[in-house]
Amino acid sequence: MTGEERERYTAYLKNKKIAVLTLEHKWHKLFPEGNKPSNIVSLEEEVNEYIKREAALRTDIKDLKKLKKRLMDGIVSNMGDTESRQQVKKMEESQRLILEINEKIETCENELLEVPAKLKAANVALMLETMDYCHKQLHNNADEIKQITEWINNIRIELKKNVLRKQDKELKNKMMYTYMHNIFGPEVIEIFDLESNDEPE
Repeated sequence: MTGEERERYTAYLKNKKIAVLTLEHKWHKLFPEGNKPSNIVSLEEEVNEYIKREAALRTDIKDLKKLKKRLMDGIVSNMGDTESRQQVKKMEESQRLILEINEKIETCENELLEVPAKLKAANVALMLETMDYCHKQLHNNADEIKQITEWINNIRIELKKNVLRKQDKELKNKMMYTYMHNIFGPEVIEIFDLESNDEPE
C-alpha cells in the first residue's frame, strides 16, 4: 500500500466506527499459528498499550475519587467539634491531600480525553496494515490457485491420454492373445504358459 493510498483510506475511515481489532477473536484468526508480520505485531502492541492505559486511568480516577470522598467525610465529621491542635493539623493535611488528588484527577481526566483518539489512530493503522497483508495473501493464494488449476488441467489431459493408451494396449493384448490362441491352439499356448502369465485381465 502506498503512502497516498494509506492517507486516502485513513481520511475515509476517520468518521467510521471500527471495532478494536486486538479484542476481536476473528482478527487473530487472520494470522494462522500466530504468524504476524513484525509491523502488525508492533501496531498490535501499541493498540493494546492504549487499551491498558485507558483502563488504568479509569481505575486511577475511580480510586482517587474514593480517597477524596473519604478525606472529605473525615473533614465533615470533625467539623463542629472542639478543635484541638491535632485535629486542625489533620484537617489541613486532608485539605492539602484533596488539592493534590484534584490535580491528579484533572491530569488523569485530561489524558483520558486524549487516549481514545490515539487508540483509534493506532487501530486504523493496524487495520490498514492488516488489509494490506490480507490483500497480498489473497493475491498470492489466487496466483497459486491458478498454477494448481493449470497443473490439474494438464494432468487431466495426460490422464485421459494415458487411459486411452492403456485401453489401446489392453485391446491389442486381447486381440493378440485371441489370434495366438486361434493360430497355435490351446495346447501350444499352455506349453509357453501364456495363459497364466501373459493373458490380459
